[in-house]
Amino acid sequence: MQANLSAAESYQPNAVLDEHPEVLTQIFEPQINMACYQRELAAGVISYGHELIEYNRQFNIRCVIKAESILKNLNSVMPDLTHKQAFIEDLGLLVDMYACLFDLEEIGLRLQVLDRAMCPRFHTDKLGCRLVTTYQGQGSEWLCDEVIDRSKLGAGNGGLSDDLSGLYQHSSDIQQASIGDVLLLKGDGWFGNDGAGIVHRSPTVPSGEQRIVATMDFA
Repeated sequence: MQANLSAAESYQPNAVLDEHPEVLTQIFEPQINMACYQRELAAGVISYGHELIEYNRQFNIRCVIKAESILKNLNSVMPDLTHKQAFIEDLGLLVDMYACLFDLEEIGLRLQVLDRAMCPRFHTDKLGCRLVTTYQGQGSEWLCDEVIDRSKLGAGNGGLSDDLSGLYQHSSDIQQASIGDVLLLKGDGWFGNDGAGIVHRSPTVPSGEQRIVATMDFA
């Protein structure tokens, strides 16, 4: 006869975080809908980000990167600023990791300087699995399954803000990535994951500040 489990023992986390890149492979576990590789950016990568904002505060590229020629593709679309090589090697490494993880020949890449939250409300994506990383500014925010009422997403909020709708109970429920962290966000479009995508949103960008965000999708 199977013993009854306590709530703490029976709960399985839907998000995993670790300082080793291998944590990203856990996104294939059925119960996992977010994996976070926690890392620190090299000084040259951070410096390029500062220069990119000064160079073009509306910088925004959307392109399809071929996995077989990552650095060549990135070199052709990124501005020639100091520490460019350090930046494209870092971004190229993430493209390569994403391509290898999901066996992709092409990656849909977006790199953008932002002065506001692109998606300020908590939501789920309808796609399969998106990679998100922040090169400047605050990282993405998410909610773990055990603290949310999914019926309050979208129209279910009754016109109320996220903090008043009952989607979550306490501001401490909100988790946030750090600059440089690499997130894999599993969406509702992942096979067998309809209605279970990670609930996340963009952070507020303080007045006068900018974020640099890179996202990758299946092309």
